Amino acid sequence: MIENENLRLLADEAGIEPRYWDILGNLHEMTADAARSVLAALGLPANSEADVAASLAALRAETWCDPLPPVLVARESEPIAVPLRFPSLGGPKTIRWSVRLENGEVRTGECDAFSLAVAATGECRGTTMELRNLALAPMPLGYHEFVLDGVGDMLLIVAPSRCHDLPEGRHWGLAAQLYALNTQSNWGIGDFSDLKTLVEFASDRGAATIGLNPLHALFLDTPEQASPYSPSSRLFHNPLYLDVTAIPDFAECGEARSLVVAPQTVHALAALRAGRDVQYKPVADLKMAMLERLHRGFAVEHVARNTPRGRAYVDYVERSGTGLQNLAMHQVLTERYGTHDWTRWPTALRDCDATALAGLRTDHSQRIDFFCYLQWLCEEQLAGAARNAQARGMAVGLYTDLAVSVDAASADHWMNQGLFAAGLRIGAPPDPFNARGQEWGVVPLNPRKLRATRYGHFIALLRANMRHAGALRIDHVMGWQRLFLIPSGAPAASGAYLRYPLDDLLGIAALESRRNRCVIIGEDLGTVPEGFRERMAAANVFSTRVFYFERENGRYRAPRDYPPSAAVTAATHDLPTLRGFWSGDDIAAKEAIRAVTSQEAAQARQTRSEEKASLLHALAEEGLLPNGSDRADADWTADLGCAVQVYLARTPSRLLLIQLDDLADELHQANLPGSTTEYPNWRRRLSRTLAELQLDSGTKEGLAAVSFARGNG
Repeated sequence: MIENENLRLLADEAGIEPRYWDILGNLHEMTADAARSVLAALGLPANSEADVAASLAALRAETWCDPLPPVLVARESEPIAVPLRFPSLGGPKTIRWSVRLENGEVRTGECDAFSLAVAATGECRGTTMELRNLALAPMPLGYHEFVLDGVGDMLLIVAPSRCHDLPEGRHWGLAAQLYALNTQSNWGIGDFSDLKTLVEFASDRGAATIGLNPLHALFLDTPEQASPYSPSSRLFHNPLYLDVTAIPDFAECGEARSLVVAPQTVHALAALRAGRDVQYKPVADLKMAMLERLHRGFAVEHVARNTPRGRAYVDYVERSGTGLQNLAMHQVLTERYGTHDWTRWPTALRDCDATALAGLRTDHSQRIDFFCYLQWLCEEQLAGAARNAQARGMAVGLYTDLAVSVDAASADHWMNQGLFAAGLRIGAPPDPFNARGQEWGVVPLNPRKLRATRYGHFIALLRANMRHAGALRIDHVMGWQRLFLIPSGAPAASGAYLRYPLDDLLGIAALESRRNRCVIIGEDLGTVPEGFRERMAAANVFSTRVFYFERENGRYRAPRDYPPSAAVTAATHDLPTLRGFWSGDDIAAKEAIRAVTSQEAAQARQTRSEEKASLLHALAEEGLLPNGSDRADADWTADLGCAVQVYLARTPSRLLLIQLDDLADELHQANLPGSTTEYPNWRRRLSRTLAELQLDSGTKEGLAAVSFARGNG
C-alpha cells in the first residue's frame, strides 16, 4: 500500500490502479516504488515530494488549461455535450462555434456563455477555471472538426453504439497459422497463395471464414525472432508470406526464372519443404535475394516507364504516407548498423524526424524503395486472397488478428516514440498457468499521449488491419479498459494496472467496424474485469470462448449454455491441440523445459485425467461419444476430435473456429507460453499437406458433420 497521500493521489489521477486481485482472488497492493516507476515511464516524475507536486500540477493543467479537449467521442443519435473550460472571471461572453462535417457540410451556432451552467471547477496555474458544457444536437457518424471561434478546435468523433454484426445464422471456419501451411509449392513457409488454396478448400465445405495469426511485419534481420505477437509494425505485413512465383514481375524476370530452377535453388527448396519446422533464416535469405532481383526489374520496366502497374505502386506509396517511408528507413538503418534495436544506433538517428536522416533518405532511396515494394506486394497478394474469399461466397471472409502491441525495438515505436511508455512492458498478473506472472516484452501506448494526438495511431491500426478482413480479433481486448504494466526489468508480479479510455476506444472501433464491414472479436481470456464482457456484448464485440475453459464445478458447459455473441473454439495457439490435450503433450513439454517441477507435472496429469473423464461425460450427454472412447485412459482417435467439434457446433454461438492443427490431428501446439528458445514456438509446420487434407475422407466427413450441426446443410 502507498502511504504517501500525494503520491497515491498522483497515481490515481494518472490512471494507475492501487491494487488488483489475481485470478485466484489474491489481493496485490501496489508499492510506492512500483508507482514511481510506472509514473516516470508515463512522463510524470515522482522521486521526491517536489516531483510529485510538479507532476500533479502538470497532469491537472492538461485537463484545465485548454478551453477544449483535443478530441471528443460522442454517440450516434445522442445529444453532444462539448466541455468548455474558461477562467471563472473571464472568457468569452458569447460563444460562437462551427462544426465542419467530414462531408464538407458546415453547421454553426452561438449562445450566451453565462447561460451554461457550471458543471465543475478546477485550477490552471493558480487561476480558477469553470467547466461548462455546450449542448449540440446529434451529429452524423464520422470524424468532424469542431471550432470555437477565437479559441481553438478539436476532433469530434461520432460513433455508433454497436459494431458491425455477423450475417444471420451460425457460421464456422478454419483457424490457421499461415506460416505452418504445408504445400509442395511453397518455399518452406506458408504463403498468400497457400491462403487462397485454403480459402477454396474451406469454402467448398461451407466455411464462412479463415482465421489467421497476426500478419504483422517482423524483423527481417532476425527472421528467427518469429513471434507474430512481438512485431516491428502492426501497420504493415511480413514479406516472408509472399509467394515469389505468383508476383507478376517474376514472369517478366528471366534472371529470377532461371535461378529458381537452378540445381542449388531446387536443392534448397526441397530441404525447406521437407523440414518439420519453418527454417526462417534460409527462407528469408532465399526469398529476399529473389525479391531484390524482381524489384530491380520492376523499377526499370514499370516505374521508370510509368506503366499502369508502375503507377499503381506509386499511388500505393503516396497513400501509405510517412508510415511506410519510416518502416523502410528503419529497415535500411537496421542493415547499416547491424541491429534493429534503434536505441543502439547513433544518437542522432534515434529520432525518426531527425534532420540527420534527410541525407540518408536520399543516399539510400533505392533500398527504401525496395522495402516499400515488398509492402505493396503483400498488399496485392493479401487483397487477392480476400477477393477470392468474397468471390467464393464466404460470409465473413478473412479473420485477421491485431496483436496487443509491438516490440520495444520496433519500427512503430521508433517512429512514434512520443506515444509509447518506453520504460514499461505489457504482461499479465500471476494466474494458474504462470504463478510468477508474465512479461510479454511489448511496449504499451501511453493513454494520455494517445488522447492528446486525437487517437490517430489507434484509428490507423484499425483501418490497416480491417482493410481486407471480414472479422478482426483484438488480442487481449481487456487492454482497451486496462493493461497490466511492468517496469522494464522488474518481476512480473510487481506490475500494476493502468486504465485506458474504454468508451473512446470502443466508440472508434465501432465506427471503423461499421465502415469496413468488419466484425470485432475480443480475446477476453485470463483476468477479465468485472462487467467487462457485458460492456463488450452491449457494443456487439464478440467474446472468445475456449472449450477447455468452459467448465463449471468440474463439468464442461453444455452446448446450449454458450452465449450467442461469441466465437467458440476448442483451443488456441497458446494451448494444446485436442490430441495434445488428451495425451498430456503440453505437460510433458513444460516438464522438459523445466517450466514445472516433476511434482507439479504429476499433479497436472492427475487433473488432466479428471478433465478427460469430464470431457467424455459431456460428449456422452450429447450422444456424441464415439464407440470405444468411454475411458479416460483410452487411446486418442480422430473420431473423438470430430465429436468435440460437433459438440461446439451445436452451441448457439454465432461463430465456431476449428483449429487447422486439430483438423490435421497434430500433437504439438504452436506456442508454449513461458518458453522462448526452449520450445519451437511459431515454427511447427503441419505434418500433413493441404492436398492430403483435401483428399482425406475423414476430414471431409468431419467438416460435413460440423456444417450440418451449424445448420448449413
